[in-house]
Amino acid sequence: MRMFRSGMWGVLALVAALVLSACSNKGRLAPVDDHSVSATRGAARVLPGSENAGKPGYYTVKPGDTLIRIGMDHGQSGRDIARWNKLENPNLIETGQVLRVLPPGPDAPVTKPTSSASGTNAPPMPSAPATPTPPAANAAPAGAEDTISFQWPARGNLISGFDESKNKGLDIGGKVGDPVMAAADGRVVYAGAGLRGYGNLIILKHNNTYLTAYAHNQTLLVKEDQVIKRGQKIAEMGNSDADQVKLHFEIRRQGKPVDPAKYLSAN
Repeated sequence: MRMFRSGMWGVLALVAALVLSACSNKGRLAPVDDHSVSATRGAARVLPGSENAGKPGYYTVKPGDTLIRIGMDHGQSGRDIARWNKLENPNLIETGQVLRVLPPGPDAPVTKPTSSASGTNAPPMPSAPATPTPPAANAAPAGAEDTISFQWPARGNLISGFDESKNKGLDIGGKVGDPVMAAADGRVVYAGAGLRGYGNLIILKHNNTYLTAYAHNQTLLVKEDQVIKRGQKIAEMGNSDADQVKLHFEIRRQGKPVDPAKYLSAN
């Protein structure tokens, strides 16, 4: 009987020890050796076009970029860039993605200036000899692909002049509804409000060298791909995305903002 009781106490002691051991390990999980997770993190995803990074005619997308902005900065239509890169959704581009920003084929320019150095002198085209002589006032610089006669896009007081670092064009004052005219013959490559800071915006492409931009409009009167004549009314002045009624007007030579006052005719 005593042996039975002794054995029974031994069993109870063993059970108690097991219970205490289980309680002391409660909440502790065995480490998981997940090689698949490590492998996934270690393998960087290859972004579209990465093999072209750094090549002439290509651009690596930065945070905050849009096709409209990229096109404007490279003298191209955002729609053309989407087509050249076979983008199914032009609104979906990724930081680090590399995009073709010059047209494919033998007619594409060999190089394109990308310098943001100060100064208002437009860089010469690759096919034209470089010249340090600044352009004469009220005339387009020599050496351009085509000589274009630009007219003033609106009648009003000049609020702000060109400053490459602060104001990439001219600000012309007026009243709501005042006409905004095309500065030269061209084609509408953008009409909308998708570029922050510009409000209702129209971008015209005049040739492979020049774009003009017309911002802060109240009403847009043209559509993308529409062919426009010099002096044609394309919009009505407003204050969209601006602190006052004005037209912000830019001339871009191969995507680089230049001083419109040096290109506009005197009349």
